[in-house]
Amino acid sequence: MPFRARNPEATKSDILAAARVEFANAGLAGARIDKIAERSGANKRMIYHYFGGKEQLFTAVIEDAYRSIRSGERQLGLDALPPVEALTKLLEFTWEYYLKNPEFITLVNSENLHKARHIAGDRRLRALQKAYVESVGRILERGSAAGVFYPGIDPAQLCITIAAIGFYYLNNRHTGGVLFGFNFVAKDALAARWKFNLATILRLVVVAPGRAQGVAA
Repeated sequence: MPFRARNPEATKSDILAAARVEFANAGLAGARIDKIAERSGANKRMIYHYFGGKEQLFTAVIEDAYRSIRSGERQLGLDALPPVEALTKLLEFTWEYYLKNPEFITLVNSENLHKARHIAGDRRLRALQKAYVESVGRILERGSAAGVFYPGIDPAQLCITIAAIGFYYLNNRHTGGVLFGFNFVAKDALAARWKFNLATILRLVVVAPGRAQGVAA
């Protein structure tokens, strides 16, 4: 296709989008380059030219998935918001991102099965993660200085908890639905879960009225 030939970035973007779906559905071992080529409108030669092979393409997909969520977080303008509002907005974004991008959860699970070997040497991703943790740290510091957050909360631990509280629920929606006896992704169930997630995190960090400040338990 001449249009694609003149637009290598658009072609690579199309390949990545198609590969994201294929790897999310089939995993690294089960994914097929010919399916990615068919879905993207590119040919297999172009895929190998731009990415080198299936392993390298999987690496690119994982890296792109992490860059996407970190990019979205940077655009929230959290530093300009009051601490509680900033934390609430971050929580809402994370929850909504998981809901709108279910393949992200599947891809992260897949990379964990491979012991993170595809991203282990990626300094850019570590830098993005460091910047994310630092942004949460600034929210905590501002909240502590204003007397609304407990002091001494570890921002890295809070980031892990923010991710886990939504990730686990959605990742285990099928088994959870069977064992708990309700549809985890029904509209009312999702609304109840979001309310619970928000209340849980705020209880961890927000100083309760009438209580002296101290490190959160």
